Amino acid sequence: MRTFLETGRLTLRPFHESDADAVLALDNDPEVMRYINGGASTTRAEVLRETMPALLRHYACLDGPAGMEGRGYWAAQDRVSGAFLGWFEFRPVRGDSCDEVELGYRLDRRAWGGGLATEGSRALIRLGFTQLGVLRVTATTMTVNERSRRVMEKAGLRYVRTFFEEWPDAIEGSELGDVEYAVTRAQWPAGRGDFD
Repeated sequence: MRTFLETGRLTLRPFHESDADAVLALDNDPEVMRYINGGASTTRAEVLRETMPALLRHYACLDGPAGMEGRGYWAAQDRVSGAFLGWFEFRPVRGDSCDEVELGYRLDRRAWGGGLATEGSRALIRLGFTQLGVLRVTATTMTVNERSRRVMEKAGLRYVRTFFEEWPDAIEGSELGDVEYAVTRAQWPAGRGDFD
């Protein structure tokens, strides 16, 4: 499998249809999905019909090093063992313009607490600003999702706002809204010491 990006401990690569079972397992962990859908289970049919097409979508503006086809989502693997750890999102916010991209991550609980989400996020931000023409990186999460907010801060993003949206199903903490964090290419060099 071709590698899109490597960090000290992670390999980020394009998704393949054969990853559906790993994605299904990830999306059926109630703790992983706690701040996404309240921990509700997902069916294989939903993963095949909705999730996999999103994970496989091509964005030409994200075409990367050595002719790598740009995707908005990258499968994350342990660099040594090759074990599937989850995924990172780095996709255009509007159409196929990479001026602004959304950063996200969904990692297996085995990968929590060791800085892997921060490591992958920093690497994607660096690549976006230095090679892909990205001008702004944004990320959102529920206000109560302190772990995710901490990753955003460690990755160099700054709090922008709290906002409220209507969701089909309220989950615990949704009454406190969501938060947006962001960093621009102009702001990013000031924090580069954290990225190297």
